[in-house]
Amino acid sequence: MGGIAVVQYVVDAFADRLFQGNPAAVCMLDKWPGEELLLAITRENALPETAFVVPEGDGWRMRWFSARGEVGLCGHAALAAAYAMTRFITPRAERLRFETMSGPLTVWREGERLAMDFPAYQLKRLEVSDEIADALGVRPREVWRARDLLCVFDDPGTVMELEPDQEKLLRLKGALMQVTAPGFGEYDCVSRTFSPKMGLPEDPVCGSGHCHIIPYWAARLGKTELVARQASPRGGTLYCRLEGDRVVLAGRAVLYARSELFLDKLL
Repeated sequence: MGGIAVVQYVVDAFADRLFQGNPAAVCMLDKWPGEELLLAITRENALPETAFVVPEGDGWRMRWFSARGEVGLCGHAALAAAYAMTRFITPRAERLRFETMSGPLTVWREGERLAMDFPAYQLKRLEVSDEIADALGVRPREVWRARDLLCVFDDPGTVMELEPDQEKLLRLKGALMQVTAPGFGEYDCVSRTFSPKMGLPEDPVCGSGHCHIIPYWAARLGKTELVARQASPRGGTLYCRLEGDRVVLAGRAVLYARSELFLDKLL
């Protein structure tokens, strides 16, 4: 890097204004350093996720890290990265293509929003177990599983008031715990995401979680376009479409900070 500082952005994703949505750091690099440094930067940022972007061919490669290691798919950090790039790096671009651990990821403009294309998870229905009900403190109507557990309730108020036992969640199968219910007003569904296995009690807005949530509600409601509300304390809105075996997630983002990381002696 020759003494040149690395630029990093902090962006609130799926947010209409600052301090909403899910914050992510976006670190722009010229080349890949060792994984130990990527993890150290992520831990220093102390945010749910950090996205790292490096030029590759005619596009870019993006990797996501949490404090516990590399993550295969992270929707909010992908949105944050695309927002930072379309604002500062490639402001004329209408479409960006990233290579990721989960395959190609395309991001494009839809008016004031940025839209992303993700694979939809295939859900398998499970029995509602006493262990799940005990961990959540309330018995869900239905339980489904793919990468994550998806627990369905009848009342959005139940979802918004949940205070699950984090230690008991750790003992359940599935990477994350997604809880969801029918929406209200302009929202087709509401949800929250609990993620103690990732070192985070609650994910403010989980893009990849909606790759579980949207296929479920699309089938139940008989519609393919849905407005989803993540009912975490920060809150966030996702504009979603189910297109075959893909989920399109769109949302807004807001820049919180632009900074320089002095890593030249480490790269």
